[in-house]
Amino acid sequence: MHWPPPYSLSASLHRAIVEQAQDAIIFADREGVIRLWNRGAEIIFGFAAAEAIGHDLDLIVPEKLRRAHNEGYRHAMETGQVRHDGRVLTTRSQHKYGSRLYVDLSFGLLKDEAGHVTGAFAIGRDATVRYLEEVARRTAAESHAG
Repeated sequence: MHWPPPYSLSASLHRAIVEQAQDAIIFADREGVIRLWNRGAEIIFGFAAAEAIGHDLDLIVPEKLRRAHNEGYRHAMETGQVRHDGRVLTTRSQHKYGSRLYVDLSFGLLKDEAGHVTGAFAIGRDATVRYLEEVARRTAAESHAG
């Protein structure tokens, strides 16, 4: 199959891909206000797009991690640099109903044509089961070793 060059893809095709992706795709503006929240984000975090868009990222950041997250976010907006650019990180998050989540996230900054940062995006998937299984294995191995 021959694919057309990327510049010929329509905006409606881009929207359809983002909306139908199983992974969460989230975009927040420079102030950390959520502007894009796809179906994958709805499934993982429990908030409908209408509940998330227009709200701060604190919606999904656990309270005890908010200060560090907000400082890092502001630093990224000011410097144009993401500390973990290009790496997938397993990070704590929270579901709409308060349950603890672990999410594999990759982060990036969106820049305009002039190179100015307009916000940040994250693409992620639920890693809660895998993470808790890894913790259980490590705990069991440590108890057998000790």
